[in-house]
Amino acid sequence: MSAADKGAKKQRLDKVLSHMGAGSRSDIRKQAKQGLITVNGVPVKDSGMHVDPYQDQIEVGGEVFIYREYIYLMMNKPPGVLSATEDKRDRTVVDLLKHEVAVFEPFPVGRLDKDTVGLLLLTNDGKLAHELLSPRKHVPKTYEATVEGEVDAGDVAAFAAGVELDDGYLTQPARLTILGRERGSKVISYISLTITEGKFHQVKRMFQAVGKKVTFLKRVSMGELKLDESLPPGAYRELTAQELGLLQR
Repeated sequence: MSAADKGAKKQRLDKVLSHMGAGSRSDIRKQAKQGLITVNGVPVKDSGMHVDPYQDQIEVGGEVFIYREYIYLMMNKPPGVLSATEDKRDRTVVDLLKHEVAVFEPFPVGRLDKDTVGLLLLTNDGKLAHELLSPRKHVPKTYEATVEGEVDAGDVAAFAAGVELDDGYLTQPARLTILGRERGSKVISYISLTITEGKFHQVKRMFQAVGKKVTFLKRVSMGELKLDESLPPGAYRELTAQELGLLQR
């Protein structure tokens, strides 16, 4: 590695620690003056010194901070919460995150409607997010839904060919599977649908196009990443290395 490469890896100590949730830069400056911060075992007084966050051992009050640049979270999005980073009226998925996670400033990859639940990926890795959302990549997304009306073989064929939405857009071919039905005063259908694009309210509008109404919608997979069904609504966890690998492939 050249001297220039080594220099490029170095960052201000206060920036590194604030990124890791150790406090604001003023908090970190105070801790440094109190002798609470060490780098490679040596107390530092200047929180503005440059360190290599990947090589230097940084401790605050005896706690070792392991630096990482990116964070990848799987959330089971609950209903009534916006897939956004901030909103003046409603709670967002970012509002559900603990401080030590929120400091990484993750954002939702794509959107789920306010009343849609299920798999939502949050990350601060803009490159990966772009790859997953790029229309050229055709990353498949699978939903399970409850639909008012009898979904039949004709709908399966229509979705496979692509349906015309209310604005004239013809959707890409989609895979519709009928999971079951209930017959009462109304026929209720349970379906699975895999699409490879993400137009506004797309699943709901696709069923509107064939004269039916979605009453419940849940995303269960994105690419090869599947929702961890043990996560309660509103809960989240970091992706495993294997899960991250599935997304990066």
